[in-house]
Amino acid sequence: MASDMNDYFNKKKSEGGGNEKKSGGGGSGGGPNMPQMPKMDFNFGGGKAGIAYFLAAVILILVLAKPFTIIEEGQRGILSTNGKYSDQPLLPGLHFIIPVIQKVYEVDTKVRIVNYASTIEASSSGALGVNVRPAITVLDKRGLPVSIELTVQYRLDAQFAAQTISNWGFAWEDKIINPVVRDIVRNVVGKYDAESLPQMRNTIATEIDTQIRANIEGLENTPADLQSIQLRAIILPEKVKEQIENVQIAKQQVQKAEQDVQRAEQEALRRAAESRGIAEKARIEAQGLADAVTIEAEAKAKANYLISKSLTSDLLKLEQIKVQGLFNDALRENKDAKIFLTPGGSTPNIWVDMKDSQRKASLAN
Repeated sequence: MASDMNDYFNKKKSEGGGNEKKSGGGGSGGGPNMPQMPKMDFNFGGGKAGIAYFLAAVILILVLAKPFTIIEEGQRGILSTNGKYSDQPLLPGLHFIIPVIQKVYEVDTKVRIVNYASTIEASSSGALGVNVRPAITVLDKRGLPVSIELTVQYRLDAQFAAQTISNWGFAWEDKIINPVVRDIVRNVVGKYDAESLPQMRNTIATEIDTQIRANIEGLENTPADLQSIQLRAIILPEKVKEQIENVQIAKQQVQKAEQDVQRAEQEALRRAAESRGIAEKARIEAQGLADAVTIEAEAKAKANYLISKSLTSDLLKLEQIKVQGLFNDALRENKDAKIFLTPGGSTPNIWVDMKDSQRKASLAN
């Protein structure tokens, strides 16, 4: 094309030169010194170089117009065509669009966290994906102010991301999560007295979790996927804290008194049991001694009974003869000895040595 354009201008130049020759010499309109149009070279240095320049121009136009977009992992793309959002979100990857007519808005679908916390904690938090808001102030059943610290983890439902942005806008979190959480916390905590909140902590946490899920998941197209709802702290007024502490101290004192009474009762029972044990031991020992004496007496009685049964008249005569023999032997040694026979001639007989002066005196008396 550039070559044809060059031939066209060369032809015009030659035609202009012929006309000048035909009219030459007559008039001042033309002549050999007339300025000529400069040549324009459209070859761009040759055919291949022209194609390269053309492609470079096309690429530059494409880069400037940017007819494509890249959606990263953890995000979704909302395709807008002439201001109208597409129902299906764009998945992570490369997507081509029509410049000027179409535009892609990227939305984050990763887990996000909103902390309802104190001012000190809010100033120290700056993590990506973490939104810190003031603690929720609630009036209890009697109108006392109570602060609730809460953590909510959630993410944009990727399936309905386009519908959520279309209905709620890009500030959907401020329109859905925050108002619902604050409203539910106030309704639940406001039913209780401040003093009973610590004891009812688990019940309150369950109620808050259940009601927040029911409200958000019940919205059209389920805009948010709730991961967890954690009740972190219940901050009571100082007066209420003092009252609770006083009640706890009183309960501890009562428990201590009850424990002291129980210990005293246990000690009394222990001593009584110990006394009973000592008495039982003494009784058992006495009974053992009595039983031993009884057994010994019974044994002696039985022995005497057996001995008495064994004493016959012949045996007694034999014993008397033996004793008489002993007396005869004694008389041979001491003729002054006195022999006293028991009545009836029973043995043993008694003999006294009369040589002993003391024995003589005693017998004389």
